[in-house]
Amino acid sequence: MSTKCSFTYDHAADEVYDISGKALKLTTVDDIKEIIEDLSKFKKVTKIDISGNTISDKPSKALAEFMKTTPAVYENLVECNFADIYTSRLVDEVVESLDLFASAFLKCDKLVYINLSDNAFGLRTIDTLEKFIAEKTSLVHLILANNGMGPFAGERIGKALSLLAIAQKKRYNKTILETFVCGRNRLENGSAKYLSTGFYSMADSLKTVRLFQNGIRPEGIKQLIEGLSHCKNIECVDLQDNTFTSAPGIKFAKSMSKWTESLKELNLNDCLIKDAGSKAILETLATSGFKNLEILKLQFNEIKQDTLENIILPILKDEKLPALSLLELNGNFFEEDCDAIEELRDIFNGELDELDDFEEEDSDEESEDSEEEADEEDSLDFSDLIDGLSKLSM
Repeated sequence: MSTKCSFTYDHAADEVYDISGKALKLTTVDDIKEIIEDLSKFKKVTKIDISGNTISDKPSKALAEFMKTTPAVYENLVECNFADIYTSRLVDEVVESLDLFASAFLKCDKLVYINLSDNAFGLRTIDTLEKFIAEKTSLVHLILANNGMGPFAGERIGKALSLLAIAQKKRYNKTILETFVCGRNRLENGSAKYLSTGFYSMADSLKTVRLFQNGIRPEGIKQLIEGLSHCKNIECVDLQDNTFTSAPGIKFAKSMSKWTESLKELNLNDCLIKDAGSKAILETLATSGFKNLEILKLQFNEIKQDTLENIILPILKDEKLPALSLLELNGNFFEEDCDAIEELRDIFNGELDELDDFEEEDSDEESEDSEEEADEEDSLDFSDLIDGLSKLSM
């Protein structure tokens, strides 16, 4: 699963220290000496990438101390990629190492991009992560994918986002977090309320939210939508492989009104939105002027042939989405070798993304998923939640 985001920074080649993917096993202080010696030669370090190696607590301490005490690093560092750096390490090593690096990150006042993906944090590191996120006011891009968080850790990450928003507003008079990636983390419904509160708190600055493969089900999806609906500058929403069903799909469609000018990518693949929810989303896209939408992914959502013929094709023929360059529709209830499919291929000049995997509609299909809520739950009171978090942090 890709964890890419839109962050770009014009690093000069002589300002970047990159040893990514070398599979180095850094276990002792001696193992890190050469790396620190190399870093010491830099007059200015804007990026450090040690991803794809494995580091223990002792070398972590040496590197973290170097980062905190070397002006060439802490005065200039903008980007850190520390993804996949704990393979084969014990839990205690990971906890200690992350605590050391978090302290170093906080010292680097220009650091805006941090990638900690593919590290087995689990719940043991949540105290460090929560404190670090809440206090790292320069943070613009936070990438936390495949960390084994779980719902309780996810809840605390959401709380930390709200506290970070408060801290950023105090420092900059606005929020600046643009990217939040927390996919493949087993966040489930238990995290949704406070993640949603975090999104609401960052509504003026958030541009990219990726929460793919988290086992979030309809009730949690509805809560997430409440926070996301306030994000007026959102460019990318990726909720792939969570479970919507129809009612959350319809609610999602209603929530999109603030995204008409900004939205560029919408990934709802494998979300079981059903035909009714998918239809509502497509109708919103057709009628509300999403002129900048480039990527639309709606695979495996039980969209029916009628919706293909009467909504999707007219959207494309009438160029309702003029910037659209990628459309994914596999795994829906379409007829093979029908005229509508051929028309789709013609519209995309034969470049429609792999449209050849269709599902058959069950004749005894239930009208809705068993988890579909009969009534809308009460709306989240964001003001009370944020006020409570603020008091706790004082």
